[in-house]
Amino acid sequence: MTKLIITGAKGRMGQTLVACAERNPDVQVAGQIDLDDDLLPVIKEGDVVIDFSFHDATLPLAKICAEHNKALVIGTTGHGEAEKSQIVNLKSQIPIVWASNYSTGVNTLFWLTRKAAEILGPDFDLEVVEMHHRMKKDAPSGTAATLAETLADVRKQQLNKVLRHGRHGITGERTATEIGMHSLRGGDVVGDHTVVFAGNGERLELTHKASNRETFADGALRAAQWVVHQKPGLYSMQDVLGLK
Repeated sequence: MTKLIITGAKGRMGQTLVACAERNPDVQVAGQIDLDDDLLPVIKEGDVVIDFSFHDATLPLAKICAEHNKALVIGTTGHGEAEKSQIVNLKSQIPIVWASNYSTGVNTLFWLTRKAAEILGPDFDLEVVEMHHRMKKDAPSGTAATLAETLADVRKQQLNKVLRHGRHGITGERTATEIGMHSLRGGDVVGDHTVVFAGNGERLELTHKASNRETFADGALRAAQWVVHQKPGLYSMQDVLGLK
């Protein structure tokens, strides 16, 4: 039995995590934390903390986990580079799974995106399109950012030098090296992601569409059960699923 502490428990993902955990006989929710709640009083009750709160809260939570030797699963997005660096530094003390998306299907999309980029080579133009509900606060989504990072990695590019967010006005011709990124917002869309490989005479599109949040919650619970048995380090959902 893996004992969980869920942060951001009153949010959309937090509520879904609690509901999915109640149906999973191998896990138990030992604590639920939300805005203005203190993790310290319950940290000893759990084996692992699952963070789906807000990016400002992740670093303080991670420090408490490190102080009490608790594993951590991070599903929150929108962190700045300084925040990321400080959180990653804690990997020497505790095992951390940090993924932009915990869906099995999306992680298969990550894998397929890498393989397609390797096979198709530099002659195809690359574009990433994502759509989420109107309430999402950050853009692009963490999943879209991971897809762009994967594409840049295959091409041995620095993403910050080739990423182009949307287009407006007289933009000139598209360069061969740029990676386009487009964020759509509206309605109650849980999460759609498409990677476009556009070549001369043909186009390949890889798409994943989530119809509910349970796919993310079930993946996060799977990651939580896995990470409590790992040595200190930084892991991805690809590690959890054995795709690396």
